Amino acid sequence: MTDDPEKHSFSEGQGFDDPYEAFDIDPPELEVDPDQVDPVDSRVLTDMLDEHNVGAEDVDADSLVDVGLEYMRINRHEQATDAFERAARYATDDRIEQEAWVNKGAAHAELEEYDAAIGAYREAIDIHGDSDHAATAETNLAYALWEFGRTEEALEHAERAVEIDPRFAQAWYNRGFFLNERGLAEDALNCFENAQRLGFKNVELLEEKAVALEEIGEDERAEEVAEEAEELRKQQEEKLVE
Repeated sequence: MTDDPEKHSFSEGQGFDDPYEAFDIDPPELEVDPDQVDPVDSRVLTDMLDEHNVGAEDVDADSLVDVGLEYMRINRHEQATDAFERAARYATDDRIEQEAWVNKGAAHAELEEYDAAIGAYREAIDIHGDSDHAATAETNLAYALWEFGRTEEALEHAERAVEIDPRFAQAWYNRGFFLNERGLAEDALNCFENAQRLGFKNVELLEEKAVALEEIGEDERAEEVAEEAEELRKQQEEKLVE
């Protein structure tokens, strides 16, 4: 088990995978001339929207989500929160609005603004409590609550995530982490094995699984899994060097 839960890797939502498509803003009056304006200036989007007083029907909220994701890619998380909030405000489609709130929460979490992250995830869940975005919001909400010191609530939301989407591998992993922290090793082990069956595998999962195995007295298996974790870590380090 990792000693510092802040170093634990949690799901941070859907839509952050590479490659990132270049983003464009619609309508045309929102297009930015890169020769005159820094394309990652945090105030450009706000100023242009205010200047033109654009109505919701004239804004492509999905494109604003893409803008936020691009900010996330370059680690401009504060600017990302602004873009995602505007996307949520202008969205006329519940699914896009929900995705925007989930991603806004993830951006706040990157800034360690867990109170704001919690609020954003709750906004997402309130829109539709049973969608795939809701499952992501629930598991991310669990992480934010954990970081905020509300550990019992964290487990409740981690469990809700796998209820919504039983095939959400990272949600099983996160639930297992919280169970391990509470000393429920056998239940945690089941979660880790579910995550692996669904194709999720990383160093942290293997380390947590080794701890769970050791707690239930399966020392030989625990040692094997710990060795597997170490080997995977070395492989990842070699790839970074390359």
